[in-house]
Amino acid sequence: MVTRFRLKKELGDQMSQSELSRRSGVHVVTVNRICQNLTTRVDLATLDALSTVLGCEPGDLIERKRKRK
Repeated sequence: MVTRFRLKKELGDQMSQSELSRRSGVHVVTVNRICQNLTTRVDLATLDALSTVLGCEPGDLIERKRKRK
């Protein structure tokens, strides 16, 4: 199993990454790295800020999938 972020899917067409950054107070580079799954650690305050702006639960921003063989 592999755990990945779903921020890009959750963000969809709602707003740009820079707009999400501005509204949430999370640095735009951090938002981009989460969207691209280039980071392995995100603190709870960051997840809370992003999910608040997006109107979802923090858990909605994370998914767990089986690794492809």
